[in-house]
Amino acid sequence: MNYRTDRHSNKISILGFGCMRLPASKKEAEKEIMYAYEHGVNYFDTAYIYPGSEATIGEIFSKNNIRDKIYIATKLPHYLIKNKEGLDKLFNEELKRLKTDYIDYYLMHMLTDVDTWERLKSIGIEEWIAEKMKKGQIRQIGFSYHGNSDMYCKLLDCYDWDFSMIQYNYMDENTQAGRKGLHYAASKGLPVFIMEPLRGGKLVDKLPQEAKKIFAGYKTKYTPAQWAFRWLWNQPEVTCVLSGMNSSEMVADNINTASTAEVGELGDDEEKMLRCVVKAINSKMKVGCTGCGYCMPCPKNVDIPGSFGAYNRRFSEGKFWAFVEYTMCTALRKNASAASNCIGCGKCEKHCPQGIEIRKELSNTAKTFEGPLYKLVSKLNKMFKLF
Repeated sequence: MNYRTDRHSNKISILGFGCMRLPASKKEAEKEIMYAYEHGVNYFDTAYIYPGSEATIGEIFSKNNIRDKIYIATKLPHYLIKNKEGLDKLFNEELKRLKTDYIDYYLMHMLTDVDTWERLKSIGIEEWIAEKMKKGQIRQIGFSYHGNSDMYCKLLDCYDWDFSMIQYNYMDENTQAGRKGLHYAASKGLPVFIMEPLRGGKLVDKLPQEAKKIFAGYKTKYTPAQWAFRWLWNQPEVTCVLSGMNSSEMVADNINTASTAEVGELGDDEEKMLRCVVKAINSKMKVGCTGCGYCMPCPKNVDIPGSFGAYNRRFSEGKFWAFVEYTMCTALRKNASAASNCIGCGKCEKHCPQGIEIRKELSNTAKTFEGPLYKLVSKLNKMFKLF
């Protein structure tokens, strides 16, 4: 297993175990987690809202007496918190589930924007974090993020974070926080943990045939999953890549890749080949948005790249996760950035290098996603100030 260091020089396995979708069988979950641990994986990521996950891994680590040999990352669902008392109640519940008295890496789960952080500050989150860190109950503090690179960079500047976690892969190089965000975090000396390295399976079993042919015909014979991981580990700014491993075969394969991947192993030829793969995938998309961000900022706060990313995902990967992505990027924030906010000013189209009819496509996006369920989520967010 290869390792990289965090902000405080701790050695972190470059492959992390994402525990959102553990096997239903606790016996199988223990088998896979312990195999990963025995082969060098030392970073395990969970969250309060992952059904049964915290309790399951807490039981496994306690039973096998390895708590002090691994790092646990879990997350605060700040959208459920209304006051400082709520912070303590929820945090203590997490400690109990995990059978531990401290959390190595604690994240604000899905921190959406600066306004959301300001709301948390108003209920005393900074003082609460300082108290927990002084007591040793939280070792390092960070946040997970879904959204565009500009807001990600602003959030990085809002607080003295120890780390962050973003969605990043060769398809999202210029969307989400993207390479721009990754490099900005690195410039501040912050480690970055990666989620969605395979885009929910899109970069493996949901590849179009043309993309599969490109991989199969390349001189170096890696599987699509291995290419995706190696592309990430080729970059020194990437600290650890999370994988939601749910089979022994997947665990073994990912560990083998993580044990042989090196910074700089991919050269110009490999990058060119992967760009061809991206082009093949994009050819199946509804909107040819590359996520460059030249259309931003929108005077009505529309997240144009985020909206189109979810819209394309709707037709390439299916309804559910596309809806989730769109809702997270547009509705679950203090200032909604929905496609329907568009007033048709056309400012964005003047700057789009792809010549996209942005106003027309935003209208299509709104019609696709902003139905009764979306409106209900938006209404609940406004009523209860979840974000």
